[in-house]
Amino acid sequence: MELFETLAYYFQFPAVRYALIVGVLVALCSSLLGVTLVLKRFSFIGDGLSHVAFGAMAVATLTGGILTQFKPVLDSTNNMIIIMPITIVAAVLLLRTGKNAKVKGDAAIAMISVGALALGYLLMNLSVFPKSSNISGDVCSTLFGSLSILTLTQTEVNICIAVSVVVIAVFILFYNKIFSVTFDEDFARATDSKAGAYNLLIAIIIAVIIVISMNLVGSLLISALIIFPALSAMRVLKSFKAVTICSACLSVFCATLGILVSILFSTPVGSTIVAVDIAAFGVFCLIGAVKGGSKA
Repeated sequence: MELFETLAYYFQFPAVRYALIVGVLVALCSSLLGVTLVLKRFSFIGDGLSHVAFGAMAVATLTGGILTQFKPVLDSTNNMIIIMPITIVAAVLLLRTGKNAKVKGDAAIAMISVGALALGYLLMNLSVFPKSSNISGDVCSTLFGSLSILTLTQTEVNICIAVSVVVIAVFILFYNKIFSVTFDEDFARATDSKAGAYNLLIAIIIAVIIVISMNLVGSLLISALIIFPALSAMRVLKSFKAVTICSACLSVFCATLGILVSILFSTPVGSTIVAVDIAAFGVFCLIGAVKGGSKA
């Protein structure tokens, strides 16, 4: 009862309600394409694009500082105007690194990931950290989410809701096409001239999801939201639709539980959510093992 009373007290504050709304929406959107990325052996694109988003945020911060006479602008709503296009362009470039590219997909992801992370830290060091009294706090907040989700404004929540609605609608409308390019891209290209466009659509959606996820778990942990629910669902289910639905439900549950635990015990939001996802993966692995043993 004491825990419920504590939660009821915290939910009197708009910031906590905003955090839960954004957390649920981000978790739902992240899980939708996680299955596709895992099956296409492109799981690390989430990690690579999250680092690109970190570098883009540094560029946005530096640009904002120049435009306001070297006074950094840290408002994520304004920064998203710069972060979103850069991340989308990077997603498209990574998608283009196919079998015929001089730099293969996995190498391109590693190169862009490390390069963007290093340049992003360098730019933030030049623009933000010299003026900050809490360098470690700034780094943790950016890379691991920290408590940044508890400082969301009404405008940021509205943007997240609008983007999430668009992402979910696009996924539902193009579900069959996404399914086809996931399981047999060569056949999809042979039978549908727009298969490349659907791959491009997947890349754009992933980029958008990563950008709106940064306030929740930070740039280093975003890929966990995308991959863990999908891998967990695959332990016990086989069909694409069932895995996708289970992944979405599990992701929303883990995000909600992680946020509530972080509020109650004052732990970092992003790390707590990922820890819950890891625990859920362990449970689903056990269920899968028992299920497989019973079939045998």
